Amino acid sequence: MRVAVVAMETSHYRETAGRERVERVASHLAAAGHDVSVFCSQWWDGHGSQFAPESVTYRAVTVSPTVPSFCTRLPVLLARFRPDVVYAIPEPPAVVLAASAGGSLARAPLVVDWFGDESVPAGRTTRAALRTPDRLVTPSELVRTTLRERGAPDEQTSVLPESIDMDLVREADPAEEVDVVYAHPLDESANVNALFLGLAELRQKDWSATIIGDGPERETYEQEAADLRIDDRVEFVGACDRERRVSIYKGAHVFVQTAFREYFATELLWAMACGCLGIVEYQAESSAHELIEQRDRAFRVTNPQEIADRIVASADFERKHVEESWADFDHDAVRDEYEALFDRLIEEYGFFR
Repeated sequence: MRVAVVAMETSHYRETAGRERVERVASHLAAAGHDVSVFCSQWWDGHGSQFAPESVTYRAVTVSPTVPSFCTRLPVLLARFRPDVVYAIPEPPAVVLAASAGGSLARAPLVVDWFGDESVPAGRTTRAALRTPDRLVTPSELVRTTLRERGAPDEQTSVLPESIDMDLVREADPAEEVDVVYAHPLDESANVNALFLGLAELRQKDWSATIIGDGPERETYEQEAADLRIDDRVEFVGACDRERRVSIYKGAHVFVQTAFREYFATELLWAMACGCLGIVEYQAESSAHELIEQRDRAFRVTNPQEIADRIVASADFERKHVEESWADFDHDAVRDEYEALFDRLIEEYGFFR
């Protein structure tokens, strides 16, 4: 399958979860043997219009992320590439319309992966970008509902989750045992204080907690732990790389999710695959509760007291280091879902080469 990925600004310009998701999918498709090229603004050094550091080829549409020039040049370049499918991010929305024009010239369907963290203002162009793709992919029902409320046709939307590396989960060594772990950027949406209030209810019990993440509110949260007199049992370990996070999760018993905003609860997914019990405080702008529906080792709560109660109840569950029931979220399994979606759309088009 020949896949044209359209991202005017890749993560080399600006790191966002949505950009990283699309680039990760592109990398996994290329590793599976597909011909994948990313049409983007040039981010590499030199004058070459193409750059292939690994299995994915990057093709410069423009030398800088200038929307008018990018949108003017993109359709012809896509037509020359002749992809089987065009796979794009929705930011900026004008690029979606240019990608659609290029897909029409190449006789290829357009799939837009809308993560939820994009800066896409309301307006005529955005409304058109919501209706033009042959399929809009979101990581959760939360984001899917938001897009439908903004005008996306229901039949043109699909949910494909984030993915994890189950081989890493199986092979990593557990870190030192800890009772509770939390992970999220320590910003205004982290809501770590809800966890701390729950832990403060357990002062008379023996427990330990690890906080993974860094950000502008870290000092505030550290001070809150001190004010609640639980700082001697709460360790802030910073952002940590993926390998370190997996080891911490494998050593932990409970993962507590309290953040106000999650387009997809990726860290909760990793932690539960590492055997953690999941405690999710319901938040209207978070999709975390979707992940634990129909799961035995997970609980939904609504306030700090319930968090405390569930932490206590978790003592009745065995500790695990791997939970194989999450293998459906492995990178290869989710890549298969993308391949199946792309194949269906190509078949619906009826354009066989």
